[in-house]
Amino acid sequence: MADPRGFMTTPREVAQRRPVAERVHDWHEVYPGTPGRALLPIIGKQAGRCMDCGIPFCHTGCPLGNLIPEWNDLVWRGDWDAALDRLHATNNFPEFTGRLCPAPCETACVVGINADPVTIKNVEVTIIDKAWDERRVTPQPPEWHTGKTVAVVGSGPAGLAAAQQLTRAGHTVAVFERAEEPGGLLRFGIPEFKMEKSVLDRRIRQMKDEGTHFRCGVSVGVDVTGRQLKERYDVVVLAIGSTVGRDLPVPGRELAGIHQAMEYLPQSNRAVLGREVPNQITAKGKNVVIIGGGDTGADCLGTAIRQGAASITQLEIMPTPPDQRPGHQPWPTYPMIYRVSSAHEEGGERMYSVSTSEFTGDGQGNVASLRLSEVKFEAGRMSPVEGTEREIPADLVLLAMGFTGPETDTVVSQLGVSLDERGNIARDDSYATDVDGVFVCGDAGRGQSLIVWAIAEGRACAAGVDAYLSGSTKLPSPIRPTARQMIV
Repeated sequence: MADPRGFMTTPREVAQRRPVAERVHDWHEVYPGTPGRALLPIIGKQAGRCMDCGIPFCHTGCPLGNLIPEWNDLVWRGDWDAALDRLHATNNFPEFTGRLCPAPCETACVVGINADPVTIKNVEVTIIDKAWDERRVTPQPPEWHTGKTVAVVGSGPAGLAAAQQLTRAGHTVAVFERAEEPGGLLRFGIPEFKMEKSVLDRRIRQMKDEGTHFRCGVSVGVDVTGRQLKERYDVVVLAIGSTVGRDLPVPGRELAGIHQAMEYLPQSNRAVLGREVPNQITAKGKNVVIIGGGDTGADCLGTAIRQGAASITQLEIMPTPPDQRPGHQPWPTYPMIYRVSSAHEEGGERMYSVSTSEFTGDGQGNVASLRLSEVKFEAGRMSPVEGTEREIPADLVLLAMGFTGPETDTVVSQLGVSLDERGNIARDDSYATDVDGVFVCGDAGRGQSLIVWAIAEGRACAAGVDAYLSGSTKLPSPIRPTARQMIV
């Protein structure tokens, strides 16, 4: 145990973000320097708040199986090398999760039963950022090669985790990415103010030095078919994500100026990185309405603020969440409470319990306003509240309502893999599909989820692939698919 009385004597403290007035004028991360550098002066005492409980319930909140009490104790003792080893033992990319994960481990922390939980996510990102600063993160190439080949389709967190694990196991791995650079939505979906792309680039360099090959600008299913991949490689891993955005089929949807969030955010990211983006969708000078109250909506909010929107309104159909954990979501579950992201600190209006019924135009084919009404939920049914209909101006509407599943019209149909009842790619408990030699991991098989689940699934899938190719595996497999995700 770190400090035996730390959880009683040390209050929870987190790093302070840069002032709003400063950060909205640039695209750098919202913390000064990096999150890890900003936290370094306070992190020893914060790690000392960990109780090293007999049953570390923080593990139940994290699908990666992170050894949280161990690296908390090591940080408190100042043993940063050992802390890094324990961190990397379960997580390939803690610098991603330390910035992007909503930290369900913290809501499962035992200290959090009757006090503020340990700053687990902050400790994690400090360990890895300090290690990168000190050049202690080095390539780990395999000692020998098996002669087996694997094609990983998709370079998001699931694909990258699977690729790194399989490369280190000695297999020859090629990662196919249809965008011009690897990273998937880590590169073109996550705004710079949440994670600068230099954080991703240094990990890609490590993977290349270990022997992972990247084939960017290749659209699998178009430039190369699924059948060709299967003939060329011993195994194909589908890590294509859940990229079909949920739409809003109401009158006026065909008007110009209404876009999916993943049409808008990648364009902004490319422009920020200095790429030319013809006909870029921009919020500058516009009344922006974001439909959807989740993380993607918050990403759109922060982006629109930095682009100079005239006004921004974020709509959510569900009621305003409570400030405290509700009774039906007891510890250690992840509660749905009112949360304020860095983007919400910066501006915009949030409206809850509202539903969009129609978009209206300006007479020239462009959206001009949005008609909505308040809604109520009774006996599990939603109904509009009479007399609450109104219009709000909307020159740009961004749909951030989540995703319905993977794209199935190219490589998925070419390979002939089966889908489950939710439209995701079906798999068994080793992440194998019903087509021999084809595996799936991440959102493509699980459905839209958190980055920690993507990395955990990539690691578990790699273990399944390694066992398929070698007859057995020493790779860790932290999770198994649930019964409803398996092939029936």
